[in-house]
Amino acid sequence: MTSNAPGSLSPVPPPVGPFAAALATDVLVLDGGMSNQLESAGHDLSDELWSARLLAERPEALTEAHLAYFEAGADVAITASYQATFEGFAKRGIDGGRAAELMALSVESAVDAAVEAKTRGRSGPLLVAASVGPYGAMLADGSEYRGRYGLSPAELERFHRPRLEALAAARPDVLALETIPDTDEAEALLRAVRGLGVPAWLSYTVAGDRTRAGQPLEEAFALAADSEEVVAVGVNCCASDDVDGAIETAVRVTGKPVVVYPNSGETWDASARAWTGRSTFTTEQVKGWRAAGARLIGGCCRVGPEAIAAIARTLG
Repeated sequence: MTSNAPGSLSPVPPPVGPFAAALATDVLVLDGGMSNQLESAGHDLSDELWSARLLAERPEALTEAHLAYFEAGADVAITASYQATFEGFAKRGIDGGRAAELMALSVESAVDAAVEAKTRGRSGPLLVAASVGPYGAMLADGSEYRGRYGLSPAELERFHRPRLEALAAARPDVLALETIPDTDEAEALLRAVRGLGVPAWLSYTVAGDRTRAGQPLEEAFALAADSEEVVAVGVNCCASDDVDGAIETAVRVTGKPVVVYPNSGETWDASARAWTGRSTFTTEQVKGWRAAGARLIGGCCRVGPEAIAAIARTLG
């Protein structure tokens, strides 16, 4: 695994690597929620760093969580770097160099799980997607479900680029630009991933046929239509009922493979830091998503290994 320092990557075109090859071959099963799997193992995540806290305290717990999903049938593990930022780590007194090491460790933990899963009999490519959460995730106040932070795309690009460089230096198979609530942040991320040499997917969090900030999904997906770095577009961290329309729009506007991984259907209460409501996610919906054009299918918050195993069985 390459370990260049952040900022040292030379601009290169996005590679045709194992992720693109696997995506061209078959539908890939993504994993489920990292936080619910860690909490079920007894880890306290009531913290602004969320699962990223364990990068410094219990990285082996992350490997165990990834392994649970690989053994359930996931082909792709999404790293615990969603809330890992230089700014967030700095609040804990962790300097930039160590923060970059912890971001790289998020990739290494998932790679270790893939290696272990192979020794236990898993076949086929097991891939690692480095999670890049929105600016609102660093704020830890639920604003990733609103967007519109009062920052320009240029300011958001300056926030995201250093962490993208740190994650890309660890050589994941793909960068997961996920839970993006508005087009300003999408625009910033599309500029920030240029020249990193790692493909990416862009996934919005949505409500109905609009981003969380209220922009039409047609406009949101159009931003990525001509991006060479972006190999898939879609939605995550949303209600499963919002997925069908998003797939149709994404296919029509971009022609790219579609990624979908909705929540269980419960609602996050940011002030109480707890989930409310009931689960509405069913694996029967997966058949329709595949038929409509989804090529990467999994779950987000509150979707665990049991549900991922059911998705894997459904997709055959």
